[in-house]
Amino acid sequence: MNVSIITIGDEILIGQVIDTNSAWMAGLLNEAGFAVREILSVADENEEIKDALQRSLSKSHVVLVTGGLGPTDDDLTMEALCGYFGVEAVFHEESFERIKKMFGKRNIVVTNSHRAQCHLPANATVLNNDMGTAPGMWIEHDGKVLVSMPGVPYEMKHLMEERIMPRLRALYAGPPVKHLTIRTAGTGESVLEEKLRDVTTEMPKEVKLAFLPDIGQVRLRYSVHGLPVEETDTILARLKTQTLDRIGEYVYAAEDISLEEWLGTVLKERNLKLVTCESCTGGFLAHLITSIAGSSDYFLGSIVSYSNELKMQLLHVPSTVLEQHGAVSRETAEAMAKGGLQVTGADIAVSITGIAGPGGGTTDKPVGTVWIAAASGNKVISEKFLFTKDRKRNIQYSAVNAMVMLKNLIQSI
Repeated sequence: MNVSIITIGDEILIGQVIDTNSAWMAGLLNEAGFAVREILSVADENEEIKDALQRSLSKSHVVLVTGGLGPTDDDLTMEALCGYFGVEAVFHEESFERIKKMFGKRNIVVTNSHRAQCHLPANATVLNNDMGTAPGMWIEHDGKVLVSMPGVPYEMKHLMEERIMPRLRALYAGPPVKHLTIRTAGTGESVLEEKLRDVTTEMPKEVKLAFLPDIGQVRLRYSVHGLPVEETDTILARLKTQTLDRIGEYVYAAEDISLEEWLGTVLKERNLKLVTCESCTGGFLAHLITSIAGSSDYFLGSIVSYSNELKMQLLHVPSTVLEQHGAVSRETAEAMAKGGLQVTGADIAVSITGIAGPGGGTTDKPVGTVWIAAASGNKVISEKFLFTKDRKRNIQYSAVNAMVMLKNLIQSI
């Protein structure tokens, strides 16, 4: 069943607000077996909204609209809906009473603007919004369904989950779409695609595989459409086994979790304490690790030694190492990781030293040159990377590859 999503608001088109509503709705609809065919963002202008309605209703069975239902003059969705369907706006007493009751509990004065929000298209079925003032609207026309919702995310989510999805499922019941997500790091999508070629060649036509790259990582998503649940589960189990068999060295999780979340889980399960020793990343790796709730169970802290002086003082990197090999070298990276173990008592340490850019590069060590090392006990591993000329991306790549190195070290001890 095809669905179109329309988001209304100048704030989206000028980049002031990010349209998170569409992504959330698309995910919810996809899991329920609906196919989202297009997502449109349009301005707060009557004719623009009506043009978008015409376009979407001509190609989709269901059109979901968010935004433009507020109490101010630039909220024009209601007017556009009435104009498009050729109906009058009628006052909905029940919605107004709900607003008065809601505001009465908070000692808020009800204004004429709030009353105006309760003038709804005559052909609309009202969907009560328990989270705000603007009601949702369900309109059936020529065998199609149009639903209008507020643009406030928590109000939209409430209406989708409690009012809209039950109605859509009842109207358009069908087999759900099921997914298998496999998270990888340490190689690119072209390598993964080549290694999985025999698997993808033999997949049933109801199965699709998407490669979704990110900084230093690739998410693989198998999707099965329109098959009975038992058959779907069998296919996904087989694909999981085949995928792990062919690219297992790059896989860190057969579920949709971040690398830092996976790393935290493993460190906690194995009762390992981690310290990070960072130079060119300036604490960014520590930021990723501590973004996970409960990271204090396994993360001792970070030593950010940007200068050579602090590398020597805080991490006990020998001056001779820095003089002979430089700050960006295997020897310095390994000495930083070993020093982190010594001064903190951690079970495992990772270090990053490099040239993030845009300046500081040389012929021998250009911008993007990074050495990463990981140590545990007497075992130390290290690797040289040559990333990009972009400072921000170099920092991100360094942090992700440091976590990959931690993964490899943990799995070897």
